Amino acid sequence: CRTVEEAEKVTKIMADEGLERSRDFKVFMMAEIPSNIILADKFNKYVDGYSIGSNDLTMLIMGTDRNNDAVSALYDERNLAVKRAIRHLIKTAHKDGKTVSICGQAPSEYPDFTEF
Repeated sequence: CRTVEEAEKVTKIMADEGLERSRDFKVFMMAEIPSNIILADKFNKYVDGYSIGSNDLTMLIMGTDRNNDAVSALYDERNLAVKRAIRHLIKTAHKDGKTVSICGQAPSEYPDFTEF
């Protein structure tokens, strides 16, 4: 979801189809765009947790494309801006008891990346 309104809409569609969050049915959201990070306190209402997509999040925060030679040198998931964004999401999610996991290339290439 790009916006909180989209999250609300998706939640309603799921409920209309009989899919409601419960102890046995958890809803997780990919957090891979800046709005997911900035508005995490609002998204928390609609999800049980997040999976951080470090590849896309890095590209969108840094304004780079790891596959474009003209700017790929700037693509670094260990950049302070990316780390601060991830830290913010973790802190905001945990404040409301939400789970956070990470996927993408960073945890495989840089094992210490998961030590937030």
